[in-house]
Formats: sequence, structure tokens, C-alpha cells
Amino acid sequence: MDEIPEPSSRGRKRLRDQEDTELQCSDLDQTLSLEENLPFSDTLVALRMMRGQFPHIEKVAIQPFVLRSQLYSSVKDRTQVDRELECLRREKVVRIFKLNTGQDDHAVMFLDDYLNQIECVVKRLGEKKQGDLEVFKWFRTHVVDAKLESSIEHQELHTLLSLGGKVKDGHISLLINAGLFTRQLIDPNMYWFAIPNIGSVLKGLSQGRKEVLSFLNRRRYKEMMLTSMEKKRLRLSPLDMRFHLRDLIGSGHLKTNQTSTGLVVQVSKD
Repeated sequence: MDEIPEPSSRGRKRLRDQEDTELQCSDLDQTLSLEENLPFSDTLVALRMMRGQFPHIEKVAIQPFVLRSQLYSSVKDRTQVDRELECLRREKVVRIFKLNTGQDDHAVMFLDDYLNQIECVVKRLGEKKQGDLEVFKWFRTHVVDAKLESSIEHQELHTLLSLGGKVKDGHISLLINAGLFTRQLIDPNMYWFAIPNIGSVLKGLSQGRKEVLSFLNRRRYKEMMLTSMEKKRLRLSPLDMRFHLRDLIGSGHLKTNQTSTGLVVQVSKD
């Protein structure tokens, strides 16, 4: 199996900075509730904090990702979030993925985590001796580095992969079956870049959203103290309550109100 190339000196420094921040975030996470670390002034800081708080999901090999809506819940200026995410994408710090959850959902994943996710897929396929795995090296070297957008056209994908070797139809099918792409329904010649192994997590995301909203809607005033809500366990989602609360607040389905006893989370009126 081909190794992922060593990152540049700039990349290594960014990785060290990220690891340092994650260690700090991990320490903070032991003492701070969601109420105490909800707002941020910087998108990258929020990303790193949320990455460090990504829940451990049993039986699913998935690297941490953050939803754009979660960033909206913490960095109040949405235009700032979009602008800073675009800079991070162009600088190859993160990749942004369009999700097929029926809403305008986007996942943000650090590039290093994304490459690790690909590596896990290649290792699993290698153990099963499935397919011509050299295409994954072509993908990492010539596609990931060159195509930073969320989607790619079939011919462009074929052309970029051809920089690595002779491309067969089976090569692209292998990438799709491995979860690196999903076809766009409107145009079958266009593909969305995708996060491998994310399918069951996205199902839980959709179910968890409904479960949280249903729980609050059954309460008399459709509200609850944020600190109490955060401690609730979900039955239908592998993601934790904190993950869902950030998402639902950022997407506008929930709102928070400051009271004398703390933050209250409430269902937004239609």
C-alpha cells in the first residue's frame, strides 16, 4: 500500500498547532459545559474545539467532522464563517462536503483527517483483496490536491486520475463503491466528493434531529435548561446531544435565551 506523502513544513507546523489546540480543548472539555463554550470569535478555533469534542462512535470508522450549521451556532456572524471556511478550503486546511440529508447540510473535515479516512478504506480493501488499489494513490496525489471544490465532473475526474496511470471504468466505480464519491441526481456526469463510512452516521443525524425536536415539543413551553438538556441521552443517534444541539441552534430550529439561572434552549416558532 502506498504511503501518503509527508506533509510540507507548513503542513507539519499546522498539524502541530492543531494537535496542541486539541490537547487544550480536550482538557477544557473535562470542565466546561456546552453553555460555557458555545460562542467563539474565530472559525478555526471553533473547528478545532468541535473536532476535539466529536463523539466516539462504536463500530463506525469515521474521522471527526463538523457541520457548517454547528459553526453558525458558535460564530454569530455567518458571513464571517463562510468567508473563513473558504480561506481554509483554499489553503488546503479543510475540505467541505455536501451531505445528502435532505437539507443544505455541509460537513467540514480537516484535510489530514480526510486523508486518514481514505487510508483506512484502502487498508480495508487491501485486506479483502478487492480491486486495483493504485487508483487511490492517483486520487490522493492528483485529485485531492488539485480539486478543492465539493463536486467534480466525470471527464475532469478521469483526466486528473490519468496523470497517475491508465484509467479504466472500473477504477472510478471502485472510488464510488469505496464511498469517496456520490453521483448527483440532477446530472449523472457530476459527482459529489464524499466521506467514506459516513452513511450510518448521517442516518443517525437525521433521526437525532427529529428526536431532539420531538422531546422539546412535548414539553409545556417547548424549552429546557441547556445544562439539563445536554445530559440527555439519545436513543436514535450515535451522535451525542451536544453535537445535535449545536446543529439545531445553528440551523435555526432551536434558539437560546439567557435567564437568571442560565441558558434556556427552546424550539423556534415557525
